[in-house]
Amino acid sequence: FRYQDQKVYVASDLLVYHQEGVPRDFVVPDGFVVLDCDPRKRRTFKTWEEQRVPNVVFEFTSKSSRRSDEIFKPRTYAEIGVPEYFLYDPQGEYLEPRLQGFRLGGDGRYQPIAGDESGRLECRQLAVLLELDDSDELVIRDARSNEILLTEADANARKAADATAVANRLAEHNRLMEEELQRLRRQLDERQV
Repeated sequence: FRYQDQKVYVASDLLVYHQEGVPRDFVVPDGFVVLDCDPRKRRTFKTWEEQRVPNVVFEFTSKSSRRSDEIFKPRTYAEIGVPEYFLYDPQGEYLEPRLQGFRLGGDGRYQPIAGDESGRLECRQLAVLLELDDSDELVIRDARSNEILLTEADANARKAADATAVANRLAEHNRLMEEELQRLRRQLDERQV
């Protein structure tokens, strides 16, 4: 929702081909973001055609993907020049800590991103902070405002809840006005008698 109407491509579980003419060379990030890139739908992402690589990759690790997420995929991401990648273990079974971030160094290797005093990890590429809430759910905050970024569905749900609250207040106001009108009519009727 943050990038609505902007030139930003956000995808999940999409084949990223990174070497023209070598169809075996691909990686499938759980999620990735490419800045300054046409947001149109794609069946695959070919780095040589796009003239871009993902700015950030997100991997949600599990028993079946742990080895790939921690060893093989990071090698590929480093080779193609992905500046940052993050690992998150939703079940808390495989990673300690459950949320980890890495930034590509000048030597072509990933360095761990240290958390701030609250344990939040900074994603410089997207200007966001990543953290786990009290129930260990991943939360993404704007790095400048510290506001939680909502998905489109969450933002729409919040708008709907706000609209419902306004409608309820308006209905209550109308009910009170109707009661006052009835009271004034009774007073007027009593004076006319």
